[in-house]
Amino acid sequence: MSITKKPLKSKPVSKVTFKVEKDLIGDAETVNLVGDFNNWDSAETPMKGAKNGSFTVALDLENGKTYNFRYLVNGTSWVNDPEADGSAPSPYPDATNSLINL
Repeated sequence: MSITKKPLKSKPVSKVTFKVEKDLIGDAETVNLVGDFNNWDSAETPMKGAKNGSFTVALDLENGKTYNFRYLVNGTSWVNDPEADGSAPSPYPDATNSLINL
């Protein structure tokens, strides 16, 4: 799993690529990136599957902010990113969110 951040010279944003490896999500059929940047809409940011079982998506996110996010696997299981910049409590007592700082 990895998160790459590439600041854009022309705008105050960074192109952020999120990648989830198969070892974390098993034989997932769908993975969606859900977080502050899409108002926690579970259908707004589907990730693209690769032949090796990983999933990726790239977003332009505003610099100078911290975003909470999680991955929704097969529409039922929530997974955090172990390589995120940190974690934070979620509104749910049994869960935490991953963080990305830009």
